[in-house]
Amino acid sequence: MHHRPNWDAYFMAIARVVATRGNCVRRRVGAVIVKDRRLISTGYNGTPRGIRNCFEGGCPRCAGGAPSGADLGECICSHAEENAITQAAYHGVAVREATLYCTLSPCLICAKMIINAGIAEVVFEEEYQFSAQTRALLKEAGVICRRFLSEVGMGDGSANWPPA
Repeated sequence: MHHRPNWDAYFMAIARVVATRGNCVRRRVGAVIVKDRRLISTGYNGTPRGIRNCFEGGCPRCAGGAPSGADLGECICSHAEENAITQAAYHGVAVREATLYCTLSPCLICAKMIINAGIAEVVFEEEYQFSAQTRALLKEAGVICRRFLSEVGMGDGSANWPPA
């Protein structure tokens, strides 16, 4: 019997493929923005357009010995969510009322971009520094936030976040 993935599984699988383009030496993250079940933008983490790739030494912070999560203000890499939003803007594509699928939960800066871009929902796979402040900000702004659960037997593959 043919297994057809639900929409969350389908778009999260695409986000995982997008992540493979990431050029950060620390981790690869992918994001896709979807509206009316149509993919309208993608983004992965790495250095800005025209800057030497992170894995080629373009980001001194990533190439250095800073521990994970430290000195993030010194990192020149753009996040996957940021790149998906700015790619849409670059090409004149509106993201208002869209859903953003991302392989990692958004940081505070990306959450602010998500809110200001008018994105209605965020679906993430893994939690990464998803602070209480970030969760509260998204909730207050009315952005639906769900964690995608890909394990077998997890129903529709998602759960409201934070868990009840």
